[in-house]
Amino acid sequence: MPVKIRLSRRGRKNLALYDIIVADSRSPRDGKIIEKIGTFNPNKNPVIITLNDEKALQWLMNGAQPTDTTRKILSMRGVMFKKHLQVGVNKGAIAQEVADQKFAAWLEAKETSNTNAISSLSDKKETAKKERLVAEAKVNAARQDALLAKNNAALAAIAEAEAAAHAAANPVAVEEVAAAPVAETTAEQAVEETPTPAE
Repeated sequence: MPVKIRLSRRGRKNLALYDIIVADSRSPRDGKIIEKIGTFNPNKNPVIITLNDEKALQWLMNGAQPTDTTRKILSMRGVMFKKHLQVGVNKGAIAQEVADQKFAAWLEAKETSNTNAISSLSDKKETAKKERLVAEAKVNAARQDALLAKNNAALAAIAEAEAAAHAAANPVAVEEVAAAPVAETTAEQAVEETPTPAE
C-alpha cells in the first residue's frame, strides 16, 4: 500500500488549518487516515507547526513518502536532515555519536536563525506602527487646521453680516458719526492756547 505523509484541511472558510497525517495515497484528502502526527497553521507569521518528530521519522524510515508541502515542513523541523543522518548511520558511513552531534549543531543554528527572524519581524512591526502613528498625527493636524480655518471664515462672515444688519438698522447714527468733525490740536496750538501767568 503506497503511504503518504500529507496535509488534511480543516478550519473555516478563508482561515484554513491543516493536520499533518499519514494516509493511503488512494484515499481522498479528508478521507480515512492511518495516523495524525501534527498540525500546521499558515495563518500566523511565523507559521505554527506542531509535529511528533519521532513518529514522522519512523514513518519516513518505513518508506512513507511526503508531499512537497509536507517535505518543506519536515525540513523546517529537521526531520529530513535527521533521516539523512540515520540512513548514513544504518549504512555504516557515520557513527551515531557524530550524527547526534551534527543534528544538535543544526538545531542550535536553526534556533538562532528563528530567534533572529522573529526579532526582525517584531522590529519591522514596531517601525511600521510608529510610522502609522506619525502619519496619523499629520493627518489629524491638517484636519484640525482646515477645521479652524473654516470656523474662522464662518465667524468672519457672521461678523460682517451683523455689521451690515446694524448699519442697515441705524443709517442716521452712522452718517452723524461720519459727518462729525474731529478736533485735532497740534502741540504748537496747545502751547499758544495755554494762559501765561500774570507778572
